[in-house]
Amino acid sequence: MLTGMLTALGAAICFGVASVLQAAGARAAAPGSGSGVDTQLLARAVRQWKYLAGLGVDAAGFALELVALRHLPIYSVGAALAASLAVTAVAASRILAVRLGGREWAAVATVCGGLALLGLASGSEGGGHGGSALRWGTLAAAAAVPALGAAAGHLPGKARAAGLGLGSGLGFGVVEVAVRLIDSARPAELFANPALYALLLGGAAAFLLLTSALQRGSVTAATAGMVIGESVGPALVGVLALGDRTRDGWGPAAAAGFVLAVLGALALARFGEPVTPEPAATAETRPRSGSTR
Repeated sequence: MLTGMLTALGAAICFGVASVLQAAGARAAAPGSGSGVDTQLLARAVRQWKYLAGLGVDAAGFALELVALRHLPIYSVGAALAASLAVTAVAASRILAVRLGGREWAAVATVCGGLALLGLASGSEGGGHGGSALRWGTLAAAAAVPALGAAAGHLPGKARAAGLGLGSGLGFGVVEVAVRLIDSARPAELFANPALYALLLGGAAAFLLLTSALQRGSVTAATAGMVIGESVGPALVGVLALGDRTRDGWGPAAAAGFVLAVLGALALARFGEPVTPEPAATAETRPRSGSTR
């Protein structure tokens, strides 16, 4: 249990640092034209060393996430990853001289309190590995992520940013579920498992949508959509289909902790990415830093 929580928090820190580097790289890449989903953006972004460094830190975070998902229920891991916004908000206040108000410090405390409750209430990961229907359903969900992003790319303003963020969150949520559905590393079984392809497709699509969201639109709307997409759905799948449970008698505490952690993260959604300050910075463009994958 301790191993799972420590690796989940380690993954959250890695993802928070990675998002700062990736956002800086995405901003430095030459902007494209057209809708909010720029399929060539990744090719331009990988030419930026900050974006590449972010991918490296992301890889370390993903490795830690894999360990966490083998020791904790999905709802605990998802809440811990969303809580990386609290880590980066505090880091931004120290490193980037971003001022945190009383409401934001309260949100950081709320996230920490929610994670503490989850840590006390969480049981071990569920013993279920899902059936064939769930594996194919996860692959279908992964295939729907690019379609959702394409539709979101034609929406205006904040709706587009929220749609891109939600799509990226759903893609990362597919990855969380798919990890639990891969129960054998033997090549013959691994490559016959639809969950493997769901993991690859969902992760790639999530990165594309997230990179597009980082470069354009309202960061608050995009980050809020991502937090909801990667937290709520996978947690429900874990409880309903994979046997994730809490310690005896701790169900209400776990539910309260999950809600507190996610709501606290949503309150810190403006820290979803760093934006270079401009002379006449508005509330939507002042410096910020954040946590996404």
